[in-house]
Amino acid sequence: MAISEGPSDLDQTLLALADPTRRAILRLLVQGEARITELARPFGMSLNAVSKHIRVLERGRLVRRRRAGREQFLTIDPKPLDDAAAWIEAQRAAWTARLDALDALLKSDDAAGPPE
Repeated sequence: MAISEGPSDLDQTLLALADPTRRAILRLLVQGEARITELARPFGMSLNAVSKHIRVLERGRLVRRRRAGREQFLTIDPKPLDDAAAWIEAQRAAWTARLDALDALLKSDDAAGPPE
């Protein structure tokens, strides 16, 4: 397996999801498009700090920014969440198959009895 040169889209998405503040911002955006200042209001941090979180979400492709004059609006983009969920499901399926094979092997060993 080759090691990639830089962070993949999945890496950036998972990194963005790793922080509870960023997940809370995404929960707010599920309700619809919002101004950055509206998103910052519920958090006990500066607008600059919230903007940094939003930039991480943008790098993870989880939000899109739209400008209308001086206003900036954000919307959620669920596609990277779908991609991450698909990757997680593929990993779960692979591990389930391996664990099922191990379970079957152990059961067959138990059924064969002790070695003579």
